[in-house]
Amino acid sequence: MKNTMMFLILLFTFLVTSFSPDSQRPGYKPGDVAGDFSLKNINGKMVSLNDFKDSKGVIVIFTCNHCPYSVAYEDRIIALHKNYAGKGFPVVAINPNDPISYPDDSYENMKIRAKEKGFKFPYLIDETQEIAKAYGAMKTPHVFILKREGSGFVVAYIGAIDDNSNEPELVQEKYAEQALNEILSGKPVSQPLTKAIGCGVKWRK
Repeated sequence: MKNTMMFLILLFTFLVTSFSPDSQRPGYKPGDVAGDFSLKNINGKMVSLNDFKDSKGVIVIFTCNHCPYSVAYEDRIIALHKNYAGKGFPVVAINPNDPISYPDDSYENMKIRAKEKGFKFPYLIDETQEIAKAYGAMKTPHVFILKREGSGFVVAYIGAIDDNSNEPELVQEKYAEQALNEILSGKPVSQPLTKAIGCGVKWRK
């Protein structure tokens, strides 16, 4: 009986670990140091993490033009920047999709969409898709909150913006906001990893 109970406990632990949100996702994990990048913004200028040396952190969000989930979250991404940029956590949006397969996600259409929505944050194109691969971005949108430690940035949160992509008024858990508020309060992030919900990144074939 004792051996059976021990087996069941071990099996449960294995299942929870193996199938926890994004546990098998490649790329960065919470606590990893984020490497610098240099990507082209919609204004033609290059943007890197080093440009944010005076920030407390950066909210990196992989997103795009065409995905319905990304479109549904656009206003919430804008709100994150509005509410947290002044507190030291600006948004940096990155489009990782292959524009050959999905022309709606082309650089020219990124400029059009950013103007239509009035983006006040950088909207960068990951032309080689190497940054998306390094981060382990799997969805659009996919959030990576970086916090400053010393002269660099460490990944503090990975996952979804909140728990309801379709109906903002029914959101119960604002994962990204909770993580940001905990960081700003000097507390550890209580839920550093959630499951990103969105369209799969469109990798170059």
